[in-house]
Amino acid sequence: MIRPQNAAEVVAAVSYARTQDVPLSVRSGGHGISGRSTNDGGVVIDMSRMNKVEVLDRATRRVRLEPGARWGDVAQTLAPYGLAMSSGDYGDVGVGGLATTAGVGYLARRHGLTIDHVVAAEIVTADGRLLRVDDEHHADLFWAIRGAGGNFGVVTALELEAYEVDKVVHAQLVADATDTAGLLRRWGRLVEDAPRELTSFVSLFPGRRGNPPAAQVTLVYAGDDVEAAQSALSPFLEIGPILDQQAQLVPYPAIVVPPGNQHRGQGLKDTRSGLLHHVTPQAADLMENMIHSGDVMIMQLRSVGGAVNDVARDATAYPHREQNFSVLAATVPDRRPQLDKLWAELYPYLDGLYLSFESGTDPARLLDAWPEPTLGRLRAIKASYDPDNVFNRNFPIPPAEPVD
Repeated sequence: MIRPQNAAEVVAAVSYARTQDVPLSVRSGGHGISGRSTNDGGVVIDMSRMNKVEVLDRATRRVRLEPGARWGDVAQTLAPYGLAMSSGDYGDVGVGGLATTAGVGYLARRHGLTIDHVVAAEIVTADGRLLRVDDEHHADLFWAIRGAGGNFGVVTALELEAYEVDKVVHAQLVADATDTAGLLRRWGRLVEDAPRELTSFVSLFPGRRGNPPAAQVTLVYAGDDVEAAQSALSPFLEIGPILDQQAQLVPYPAIVVPPGNQHRGQGLKDTRSGLLHHVTPQAADLMENMIHSGDVMIMQLRSVGGAVNDVARDATAYPHREQNFSVLAATVPDRRPQLDKLWAELYPYLDGLYLSFESGTDPARLLDAWPEPTLGRLRAIKASYDPDNVFNRNFPIPPAEPVD
């Protein structure tokens, strides 16, 4: 493992790794689901020592983040300035992986994806160059790293335009999910009808020890208008039998407090990811079958839509700008075949996938991650910046063949 402390050491690490005939992984030093940021017997460039968080200009809300910072720490640093950045649902997630993939967070429907706020980056490419990229400098690479960043180099810093956020209303519900399909349909319809200030995630767990399946619903209203929040949240009490509920007005950092877990290669190594336009009856019935099967340990749906879909599909390398939900299913290794069979039944109703939630790297799913013309554009950029496919661990994109 190599743990650089600055960009020059990253350049040296990449140069060294290229001399070794072993796998190369890059990790930001925080929690990750897919497990692709580590490997056995290869080189791991761990960016956890490069973890500075700076507010460069409060007037323009410009902030600079190093990839080894964790998003919970970012939230705490930005809070005194009245700023925030939507970034997943867990404070120990590292900046680098999330901010080069997409970033579906608790403020997504109001403020969009994390990558939608990236305005510049510094990256070490396969040939050892340290480049600053933005709309005017290496614009093709800047486009590519916002959605497929792990395939193009090691990002050493990101600049983003944060947004004004102070307190949010955070609510959690626990519901009996015996009627899983009905609960999902009602939840999905309410999310799509909700004001953009509301973003919601629902996690489903199978029944255990005679108990029915359970749903944990998280709702975040991006603002401190308690009356408006109550109006937006109250309908969700009708999604099913509510077993527990709580809601409070809190500073945004309070809902992404970093636990400070050590990175030991943890991950749900058998995960499947997809995107849904709507929670249709057919999709809901199939997801009910999955969680009732006993072979799926957890399912989670995250709301996107809203501001996420305001961005043109070709503006970044994340092209999924029409769907309203992200779907994750995970299990343990010895039940992977059952998960795959159940997922195959749901697959025809899905459109795309969220890269960091998919542990498989089947080339056949490249077009799910990056449908054309996005994939073709990425392959051409790959051929320019990484023709030897040095960075090939994160759902590898094959470089385009040279034209004679």
